[in-house]
Formats: sequence, structure tokens, C-alpha cells
Amino acid sequence: MSDEETQGLRRENDYLKRRNAQLQDDVTSLGGQVLRMQQELERVSGRRAMISPDPLSGGQ
Repeated sequence: MSDEETQGLRRENDYLKRRNAQLQDDVTSLGGQVLRMQQELERVSGRRAMISPDPLSGGQ
């Protein structure tokens, strides 16, 4: 393997390491967003359950 090929592989390896770190950060961020959306859904669903029943639905 020539010195030029070795340098090319090192550059590619460095790039892949940086890209992997960026993707891991993205996954962490998306995980946080999913958690917030789940909490919001639970909050909205809970609010909907607390609303009085629809009088036209037949239940009294």
C-alpha cells in the first residue's frame, strides 16, 4: 500500500468518524423529540378524557 493510499484511507476514516458522531447526535435529538411528542399526546389524550361526555352520545 502506498503512502498516498494510506493518507486517503486516513482521511476517509476521519470523515466517517465525524459523520458517525453527527448521526449519533441526530439520533439522540430525535429520541428527545419523540419523547416530547409522546408526552404531548398523553397530555392531549388526558385532557380529552377529562372533558364531559357528549350528551348526544346516549350515555347519562
